[in-house]
Amino acid sequence: MSNWWPAQTREPARDEGRDDRAGQLAQRREAGFVARLIERLGYPTERDFVLRVVQPGLVGLIDGSVSSLAPIFAAAISSDSHTAFVVGVATALGAGVSMGMSEALSDTGASTGRGSPLVRGLITGAMTAVGGIFHTLPFLIANVHEALIVAGVVVAIELFVIAWVRNRFLDVSLRSSLLVVTLGGAIVLAIGVGVGAS
Repeated sequence: MSNWWPAQTREPARDEGRDDRAGQLAQRREAGFVARLIERLGYPTERDFVLRVVQPGLVGLIDGSVSSLAPIFAAAISSDSHTAFVVGVATALGAGVSMGMSEALSDTGASTGRGSPLVRGLITGAMTAVGGIFHTLPFLIANVHEALIVAGVVVAIELFVIAWVRNRFLDVSLRSSLLVVTLGGAIVLAIGVGVGAS
């Protein structure tokens, strides 16, 4: 009996150690994959990649995913799926051009080390358009109620992707990111629903 009790108490510690090592190994593999990808894209360090690609892309994705919610949902609630789709496409493309120009014209990159303004502008503009287009596509469904449900699911996925990118590249906690982006999305969505129902 005296040998049995210590063995039982040691086993969970050994299992926890195995789980920790497995988690660390997975993190190292992911870090190694990202590092190789960044190197292949021609960026000397991850910090360079974050400054020149991740931040401009994230700005665009957040703007496209959040700001376009109000006009799209307002159009869907006050009219029909086709109108919401047209409004969504116009909003996404217009915002893409506007955000791309804003990013390119606001910083030459010379003093900040953020790289070519043209490249950053293209990244921000493209990601803004992508963010707006994704939750516009469900409005190809003729039934507006079904389209709204699908669009809501797409928005949830977009917000999770934003939170994950902030967690992975900006070291912001996933929980904090999810809370902030969900709150922002909910406020803009409420504005769209309120305007559409008025």
